[in-house]
Amino acid sequence: MRSSRKLAALAGIAAFALLAACSDQEQAEQEADAMAERTRRTIEQDSSPQAQEQAIPAPDNVSAPPEDAETTPSGIAYRVLEDADTEVHPKASDRITVHYTGWTIDGQMFDSSIPRGQPATFPLDQLIPGWQQAIPLMTVGDKYRFWIPGELAYDNSTRPGAPKGMLVFDIELLGIEQQGQETAQ
Repeated sequence: MRSSRKLAALAGIAAFALLAACSDQEQAEQEADAMAERTRRTIEQDSSPQAQEQAIPAPDNVSAPPEDAETTPSGIAYRVLEDADTEVHPKASDRITVHYTGWTIDGQMFDSSIPRGQPATFPLDQLIPGWQQAIPLMTVGDKYRFWIPGELAYDNSTRPGAPKGMLVFDIELLGIEQQGQETAQ
């Protein structure tokens, strides 16, 4: 039950951030409603044995970026897990479709699209600053692991339950919607 409360708090944080950052109120409300529904389903399943089996184990290097990781000027470290060798990078104005899993550096998974069995689609410019900076490094089909410093994630959030400190994300970029046209899915 404790993890259900964590999930609910994290979903609330994400929905709040989405609403606060969105210039189109109707779109923000639709995104928040969809997120709330996913969270409700996750909480309902959380106490089941299947939910415990769906937790994705943290990578061995979750506590800190490895020495061979690349680092951006803002401090985001990353490793390419799968390189699709394509050319189109998302821009801030694009909507992205991803599969992702996020862990705290102590190995606790706090969110993932994978157990839900459905990728997530987000307006890139409405996500945490770390994702806004990290995702444009990728092209469709790439899978990266990012170590995002807390100040580019939720350290400045006042919402209870927000994960603090560095967060680690495995992200697979499945598609980009660029100003009315879809690049890939």
